[in-house]
Amino acid sequence: MTSTAPAPDGRGFAAVTIVPMRAEHAESVLAIYQLGIDTGNATFQEHAPDWAEFDEGKLPDHRFVALDGAAGAVLGWVAASATSRRPVYHGVVETSVYVHPDAAGRGVGRALLGAQIASTEAAGVWTIQAGVFPENVGSLALHAALGFRTIGVRERVGRHRDRWRDVTLLERRSPTVI
Repeated sequence: MTSTAPAPDGRGFAAVTIVPMRAEHAESVLAIYQLGIDTGNATFQEHAPDWAEFDEGKLPDHRFVALDGAAGAVLGWVAASATSRRPVYHGVVETSVYVHPDAAGRGVGRALLGAQIASTEAAGVWTIQAGVFPENVGSLALHAALGFRTIGVRERVGRHRDRWRDVTLLERRSPTVI
């Protein structure tokens, strides 16, 4: 699946191209992941995994990168993980989306998550879940704009950097997969 999202008008950005994530993107994907980790508001993780661990934990048909149309640099990524090995949950995945800070405001997250929604629906996935720190207002807004709804908050679910953190639980139910 390859799609191109147009650049916002008047800002001089090149188009963003969405392509399947491959091993050749590993270094950039993991660097962007670490940049997200470093913000303190993206994940409980403290360090990005190596590529083998990352690759093993993500569903190959539902992970994409956004490439800068001008330079071909990776601007962000989205990947889905299975929520359970039990067959009854084969249509439920959890998503992660990360955008390089220099690409914020270019529609990269929207293009990535949109591509993932299309791929999961084509594969019969009926629910995409996400867990987002409440302080990550940009991620919450992105998910809401693409049809995710808040289903609850797990209060003080984990300690992160010496303080308890809540996680907002989001889900998007496919209107086409029943």
